[in-house]
Amino acid sequence: MGMTSGIIERYREYLPVTSKTPFVSMGEGSTPLVLSQNIGPELGCRALYFKLEGCNPTGSFKDRGMAMAIAKALENGSKRIICASTGNTSASAAAYGARYGLRCIVLVPAGAGDVAVGKLAQAMAYGARVIAVKGSFDAALRLVREASERLDLELVNSVNPNRIEGQKTAAFEIVDDIGDSPDYLCIPVGNAGNITAYWKGFREYWQVARARSLPRMMGFQAEGAAPIVRGHPIETPTTIASAIRIGNPASWKGAVAARDESNGLIEAVSDDEIVNAYLRLARTEGVFCEPASAASVAGLMKLPSLGVPLTGKTVVCVITGNGLKDPSTAERRARVDFEFVEPALDKVEALLVEGQVSRI
Repeated sequence: MGMTSGIIERYREYLPVTSKTPFVSMGEGSTPLVLSQNIGPELGCRALYFKLEGCNPTGSFKDRGMAMAIAKALENGSKRIICASTGNTSASAAAYGARYGLRCIVLVPAGAGDVAVGKLAQAMAYGARVIAVKGSFDAALRLVREASERLDLELVNSVNPNRIEGQKTAAFEIVDDIGDSPDYLCIPVGNAGNITAYWKGFREYWQVARARSLPRMMGFQAEGAAPIVRGHPIETPTTIASAIRIGNPASWKGAVAARDESNGLIEAVSDDEIVNAYLRLARTEGVFCEPASAASVAGLMKLPSLGVPLTGKTVVCVITGNGLKDPSTAERRARVDFEFVEPALDKVEALLVEGQVSRI
């Protein structure tokens, strides 16, 4: 296909762009939709696909929304952008900001483990100004909302409607690739902008008859950070999946609308279920994702027990971010023990034939 043109170019007619909107792209979008080899057949799906959003330029789905948000920021004459982030938004904002000459300010929660190291490294490498807030993500989001109103700063969190517009293009791609909407779309839910955006995309394609049907939206929160499931904000959300460790989602209403309008559900999955799905994805599908992304697959595996049949169904699981975003989880939970050997063939051969393990 050659050079990828990015989402604004590809889906211009469905986006709020005008002749004054500058062209912004890092080749985001057009991510692979990969057919499951093992998990899908085991569950009896007609077809299970993984939408590999970790293949975007900064390694997560956030690049779709950021391309659109930055294009509009430039159109408005903004010079500085600001966001609160558990990691991926900051990486994306910092990258697009750097490319298009915008100063980027990032507020992150300061707690140990609140932001995965890989994501923080990205934001710093791209030259963002990173400010650690002694509080939760929700506190950081409140601060950037207030700061953007008072100071000359463009807010690029998913409360910015342009972010949702950019992110909805992933739904378009799924329909373009499989010829219709899937029966179910399984997706992690943190700040809930993504489930809101996918539902908007599927609906818009359906309204212009690009899709014949609409999917049921299946959103999954981590058990310790499941405000929508519980029905109230969570003061101190806890989960291994830092990207969805959010106690009061900005797009709460959008997520509930997506669930209700699609006859879908939003449920919780435990950290153990997330880690199990994370390892299954890597070891049986060759898909290495960050823990939050595995929530969609953990949720999928739970659907039969929730009375949702998978037999003969077409399902897409959104894999929101690359595993290298948060490699420490793999190191801690995958329990890999190295085997050590002297640099001699007979020693390697003995190890492989007899399965002997020597520890140093």
